[in-house]
Amino acid sequence: MKILLIGAAGKLGTAVNAALTARGHEVLAAGRSSGDLRYDIADPAQTSALYDRVGPVDAVASAAGDVPYKPVVDMAPENYEAAFRGKVLSQIELVRQGVSRIAERGSFTLITGVLCRDPIPTSSAAAMANGAVEAFVRAAAIEIAPQRINAISPTVFTESLAKYGDFFPGVPPVDLAQVAQAYVRSIEGAHTGRIYELS
Repeated sequence: MKILLIGAAGKLGTAVNAALTARGHEVLAAGRSSGDLRYDIADPAQTSALYDRVGPVDAVASAAGDVPYKPVVDMAPENYEAAFRGKVLSQIELVRQGVSRIAERGSFTLITGVLCRDPIPTSSAAAMANGAVEAFVRAAAIEIAPQRINAISPTVFTESLAKYGDFFPGVPPVDLAQVAQAYVRSIEGAHTGRIYELS
């Protein structure tokens, strides 16, 4: 398959890229500041330009999304707006604009995360964004068939425990390789409207 991967140079994107490439897929690596294709998907116009550049693809996978972390009392409206643009609207636009640009039975795989079901202090924006993406996936799945859409919702990565482990006390981590296999399952499988929870 020809797969457009957003956030391909990040920690998760690198693992997903390796897993897909190992299975013989052609991966088009895109990112805001790295990768073969430099586009900021938080800007709908750049999403459109990215699709114009790559042409038809079989699948689109996202491993990127920016959200701020602050206590609720320190959050400003623009912080929540940034979370919406950075993780929700950016991925919605990948789907909205991509429906006419991927294969008839192609797929979208988006990224959410554990914080919408098991939040930590300072994570209200991330929880909001993840929950919104998951709700969108369930709704979009009933409209875009036979194209498919799923989301990957991992907990903290084992490889990131040194940096983030203190924020997730007692929470079992998940290996990046396992998360990458969930992307493979979403892209190569038959499910739609699924949230693959990994913990």
